[in-house]
Amino acid sequence: MTIDTFATVSTGELIALAVAIGLSGLIAGTVAGLLGVGGGIVLVPVLYQALGFLGVDEAVRMPLAVGTSLATIIPTSIRSTLSHNKKGAVDWDVLRTWALPTFFGVIVGTWLISLVGGKGLTAVFAAGAGALGLFMLLGHEDWRLGDGVPKGIWSWPLGLANGCLSVMMGIGGGTFGVTVMTLFGAPIHRAVATAAGFGLIIAVPGALGMIATGWNASGLPPYALGYVSLIGLALIVPATIVSAPWGVALAHSLSRKALRLAFGTFLCLTAARMGWAYFG
Repeated sequence: MTIDTFATVSTGELIALAVAIGLSGLIAGTVAGLLGVGGGIVLVPVLYQALGFLGVDEAVRMPLAVGTSLATIIPTSIRSTLSHNKKGAVDWDVLRTWALPTFFGVIVGTWLISLVGGKGLTAVFAAGAGALGLFMLLGHEDWRLGDGVPKGIWSWPLGLANGCLSVMMGIGGGTFGVTVMTLFGAPIHRAVATAAGFGLIIAVPGALGMIATGWNASGLPPYALGYVSLIGLALIVPATIVSAPWGVALAHSLSRKALRLAFGTFLCLTAARMGWAYFG
């Protein structure tokens, strides 16, 4: 895609699209604070559709949505984690223990992205979000894999999986982190707060990897650094920074059951939309 491609889209349509992306940033920031998911679960499908509207080549559309989402998660994760920490809800021991395996998982996931391509990423996103959404909706709160969140050597397989799948979906790690921590007995509010911190560990190397992977890719839109859109970044980041504390306040006002249902419903709806895009 070249700059000339934008000529097929009217000024009014571009303004409407910019407003829509900005509003999606407000929603993403709120969801990030509410569910500890970094906002990527909202941004990836929104950006995917927006890029399609602008005529971006399908081969790079999903990688560009994933890379841009990862870049926006960096400030959102910082803002959300600090807000949760003020309420004393972040488990810093878990974050420190999971940091290294999560980082290596991101490296593996970034490498896999270069292999599966845009269509494969859409399938990964739909399958991952759908499976976890159904678990949150249909699973029982008393289901347990253990009595405490794994640390030490036992944190490695979970951290690797969290980093790998999260970077491939363009999300901040909360989607998987919340699920795993609740299965190991962590209260949902503490799991959400701690999972917000995974975003920084995943998003920094993930975004840099997407820039490097897509540096020489053909079909990229104007003002893109590899698979990161600077235009999308400029529109979304201010909105997510403003709205992340709104979600944090809402999270601490809801019951455990309501928070779990909100998380599961959102994941299933998102998975259905991306699944439709994949098979369509």
